[in-house]
Amino acid sequence: MAQSRLTKTERKALLDILGCQHLSLLYKASLHTYNVNAFHNKCDSQGPTVVVGYNASGYIFGGFTEQSYASAGKYLFDNNAFMFRLKGKGQEPSILKFPVKNAVEAVLDNSAYGPTFGANTLVFLSESKNSVTTDANTNSYTLSAEDLHGNDQVLLECEVYRVEGLSSVLEKPWREMTWTAKKREALMKEIRTYKPCLDAVPQCRVLLVGPVGAGKSSFFNSLNSTFRGYVSSQAAAGSDSTSLTKQYRTYQLKSGSDRAPLPIIFCDTMGLEAQPNTGLDIEDVRSILEGHIPDRYSFNPSCVMSPNMPNYIKSPSPKDRIHCVAFIIDGSKVEILPEKLEEKLKDIRRKANSFGVPQLVILTKVDQICPIVEEDISYVYKSMAVQKQMRLMEAKLGIPLSHIVPVKNYSSELELRNDVDILILMAVRQMLRLAEDYFDDFDDEPSVTRSTKDCYAEP
Repeated sequence: MAQSRLTKTERKALLDILGCQHLSLLYKASLHTYNVNAFHNKCDSQGPTVVVGYNASGYIFGGFTEQSYASAGKYLFDNNAFMFRLKGKGQEPSILKFPVKNAVEAVLDNSAYGPTFGANTLVFLSESKNSVTTDANTNSYTLSAEDLHGNDQVLLECEVYRVEGLSSVLEKPWREMTWTAKKREALMKEIRTYKPCLDAVPQCRVLLVGPVGAGKSSFFNSLNSTFRGYVSSQAAAGSDSTSLTKQYRTYQLKSGSDRAPLPIIFCDTMGLEAQPNTGLDIEDVRSILEGHIPDRYSFNPSCVMSPNMPNYIKSPSPKDRIHCVAFIIDGSKVEILPEKLEEKLKDIRRKANSFGVPQLVILTKVDQICPIVEEDISYVYKSMAVQKQMRLMEAKLGIPLSHIVPVKNYSSELELRNDVDILILMAVRQMLRLAEDYFDDFDDEPSVTRSTKDCYAEP
């Protein structure tokens, strides 16, 4: 019986990428030969499959399709096909995922070819040899050959597995949620009546940080809409290749027709970018966390804020500091988050930890992760695809799963929706709870007194 080359750790990582329960080895080139006919004899009519290649540089990479091979001589349409890197040169799994861009030509099913993804984007068993060919210039997938396999196209081994136990929906939600209008009103009341448990801090300050296009400003606008009672757009939001937010802005939320201020202030920043000297500078983050940067400060990536600059707040009080950091991440792009961008997020996390500031991740655009969630947001905690993205985010940033919350921002809607509001309000409630942990650390500061009122008491 053929033995898989995957280690236990690698197999687990591959199962997580695929969202399946089991893999059955169908074809192993070193046993069945590097031959196109051998591949089709073993793998046609087997349902969803994943091909895994190994090279001498240490890379493990491949591609997945939900469609079954049949030697039909045509392209297979597959919205869920993707290519992936399971491991780079290091010892531990280093996951990158490259989703299909043109589903019409996701996979070529032809008896004269081995596993072929896209219009020759990635071809295994090319000319029945122990190699792959790669063309990153097609419109089928967006990828870099260097990232995929280190430009080493000679195979030490090629394996194809049948993917079993694929499921998109869990029988029971893994987080219990109530989706009623009553629950929405209860959450809104809880947020309205919240009072930080420090007399010196009238409002909790939350810093929003995330890559360009992840939805930072859209999240604020969505929450603002929930409390205004209609869809609004106070903060600049939209799609662009560079950050729409150019200034450090503090946004005050107000509720209802009387426009009563809420006990939370959101601090918006430039979006993070992978390239050096672009987007928010990590050194500016330190000044923001400590409360040195004033509202409407214009960011300059080539010159960070310093004490000798105008408007620098030299002696910030506890109310000026950041009490919680919220990482805003596009949930549909977790796998393809650039490594340099991931490192910037980790740097910010380390700085926040050094100041004792708690953090959470807000995973936006969850409706784009799973078609079922797109149809019905209340399936968000039943969706295996959403759960997979959240667990992958946990692994990438080292933030506990309990500190990761999914949301859908308002984008095309003209009217408010109960399910969308509840996810947004749950995220804000989690921010306030984490901020309370931060305020607990002020007990040792003699200049700061603690309120005797309950944090959620009626005013």
